[in-house]
Amino acid sequence: MMSEILFAVSFLAIGYCFGCFSTGYFVGKMNGTDIRSQGSGNIGTTNALRTMGAKGGIITFAGDLLKAFIPTLAVRFLFCTYMGYEEALTYLMTLVIGLGVVIGHNFPFYLKFKGGKGIAVSAAVIVASSTSGKIGWIMIGIGLLVFILIVAATRYVSLGSLIVVWYFPVFTFLQYKESRYFPVLIIISLLFTALAYIKHAGNIRRLLNGTERKFGEKKEKKENE
Repeated sequence: MMSEILFAVSFLAIGYCFGCFSTGYFVGKMNGTDIRSQGSGNIGTTNALRTMGAKGGIITFAGDLLKAFIPTLAVRFLFCTYMGYEEALTYLMTLVIGLGVVIGHNFPFYLKFKGGKGIAVSAAVIVASSTSGKIGWIMIGIGLLVFILIVAATRYVSLGSLIVVWYFPVFTFLQYKESRYFPVLIIISLLFTALAYIKHAGNIRRLLNGTERKFGEKKEKKENE
């Protein structure tokens, strides 16, 4: 048990290092701009799309997915397979390194801990971690459909993100509620959800007072992020 704890702590740190690669920030620098001074000031995919166009948004999205996929898939298919871990423990270790990636993405030390909102990287962790479960692909399909329908109906990307991020605790409960690791799994799963809500605090306020900017809407005034 002690070795698993040490591995988990190490994976959290490794994940943080991967997450600190702020794709949107570097893509902006390559294009001669600081994305933090544009649009909402966020370094994530949505602001990259708004401020740098489709190409910048796609590169940012792809980079953020890769920095989550690489460590989580390596832990799941290389480390956990080599160690002979059972499914629940494999899921736990994958979640831990994925959580590290999200924390690094949201709070990169070299940008004064001001990063993205973690939705793209969280989506990558969902795919990398939950496809081993019996209901994994079904849940992923449902989550994607829910996100698309919400954004299509309201044009609020933030609202779709805030609802879909509940995927983690819902999937964990349905798939691993009988596992001995369930208490730890559900706590980690809820941390993903909590981090998303913390980083979307400004969006939540704007959603409540009706000033949240809709997807595709032209900017009329400076956003308060």
